[in-house]
Amino acid sequence: MALLAFNSPVTDGSYHRRGISGGPVRTDAGRRWQGRILTGAGLVLLPWLGYLAGTLPPAEAAAWVALDTLEAVALLVTGTRLLRGDSRHRAAAAAAAVLLLADACLDLTTAAPGPELATAVAMAVGAELPLAGLCAVLATRPRRKS
Repeated sequence: MALLAFNSPVTDGSYHRRGISGGPVRTDAGRRWQGRILTGAGLVLLPWLGYLAGTLPPAEAAAWVALDTLEAVALLVTGTRLLRGDSRHRAAAAAAAVLLLADACLDLTTAAPGPELATAVAMAVGAELPLAGLCAVLATRPRRKS
């Protein structure tokens, strides 16, 4: 419900039709593909939150679940806005990039040597850092006029 309200279109006429100041932009195949990836990543985090909440000690679970919830929301907002052709995806993309980078750093610095560290490295290299890079590019890419 909050995601729908957060992504609702601006209807007060405060934007121009060509993607300037947060208006709609042309959605090409690349943007749709990026939107699907980010939305999918956000959705994958939802069951992960339950796993973390159920397996970690309460104090640790609260911190990790909060961080991963913020990541999921940022990824979902960015992805759904890209899918809708909404140029207001940049702030959410920037937030997702920072959160994913922080998550990777925290995972790597808190992991115990051995399988836990190997898993942290695999998650950082295979998911968190590539997604953070994509989000950083989306956050900093100049606006395109359609």
